[in-house]
Amino acid sequence: MATTDVVVTGLGATTPLGGDVASTWEAMLAGRSGVGPLTQEWAAQLPVRIAAQLTVDPSEKIDRVKMRRLDRSEAIALIAAHEAWADAGLADSGLDAERLAVSVGTGIGGAQTLLAQDDILEASGPRRVSPHTVPMLMPNGPAAWVGLELGAKAGVHSVASACATGAEAISLGLDLIRAGRADVVVAGGTEAVVHQLPIAGFASMRAMSTRNDEPEKASRPWDKGRDGFVLGEGAGVVVLERADHAAARGARIYARLAGAGITSDGYDIVQPHPEGLGATRAIAKALADAGVSRTDVTHVNAHATSTPVGDMAEIASLRAAVGDHPVLTSTKSMTGHLLGAAGAIESIATILSVRDSVIPPTINLDDPEDGLLDVAAHKPRQHDIPAALNNSFGFGGHNVALIFTRV
Repeated sequence: MATTDVVVTGLGATTPLGGDVASTWEAMLAGRSGVGPLTQEWAAQLPVRIAAQLTVDPSEKIDRVKMRRLDRSEAIALIAAHEAWADAGLADSGLDAERLAVSVGTGIGGAQTLLAQDDILEASGPRRVSPHTVPMLMPNGPAAWVGLELGAKAGVHSVASACATGAEAISLGLDLIRAGRADVVVAGGTEAVVHQLPIAGFASMRAMSTRNDEPEKASRPWDKGRDGFVLGEGAGVVVLERADHAAARGARIYARLAGAGITSDGYDIVQPHPEGLGATRAIAKALADAGVSRTDVTHVNAHATSTPVGDMAEIASLRAAVGDHPVLTSTKSMTGHLLGAAGAIESIATILSVRDSVIPPTINLDDPEDGLLDVAAHKPRQHDIPAALNNSFGFGGHNVALIFTRV
């Protein structure tokens, strides 16, 4: 158990439910779906023609000239980071830049830039390719831009662990503060790959829902009628801060990031371990790291993507590591699956659940799987939450568990 307390003092997001944290949280509690039809011309030929797209386009918040230098994943990471930074009240705090670090990851990165510039190369030749191409497509681009705009000098880090990315980036932020390398870490994840190639690739794997006629009902974790995840886009960022540093400046504190656990399955490149053994170990490590009893964990924001295999494997791991008592939710039922941003957005939801003692609903859970634990289905549930667990798992067998507690 670590001796350095780390707290959350700022939140920022842009999602398929809202252009900031407040609107996203309001939509979650209302049980609104952010999934809709893909109306782009390129989508007509695809077997999957639905996605959870941003409610506020980044071009509404970033000027046109600057947008030309940014991949969409970079732009939305900046939007979320600036909101979190302002929310934490750090702009005029006199924070030493050499004590500020960034940990912002992405699962796929600048794929839209890569594909668009390749189209230009093929159609018009190399001279028409943008000179900004490489900084736009490189996976560390979002973290680098956030670090540049906030002036971070204690290190800028970019995690890439597929759908566990956002949570692992937050875990790295916890480690950086505990190790004494930073007092403040701006941490999270971003993803923006609603494009025909990634969708075609996922669809070929039969990993995605094909409920094209009912987009808002397509993401249905733990429901017997689920047929795959729905691709989403968005970014989530939290400000992590050494507790005594936050107290000294009178910062508002949302919750404590009490612990993290990271494991790998060593099993398959895309399938989770069928018994959820790697996830079970990650949760156990997080509990031990946090010094929290499993009985104190009364809420779980589950990874639960709406895939036939993964959803119930996670239930097995939760039953083994935590027990039958927590109330679960999957906010992916509303946001879709935001890949590298999922763990960050879901961490924000978990933090707000701890703060407000309320669990957002899992929508579309009409016919629950046998053996399912207690889920806040259809409507939010008031609940005492001394500690909450957020799970994130990714292709490659990445497992990350985060524990947030009340301060």
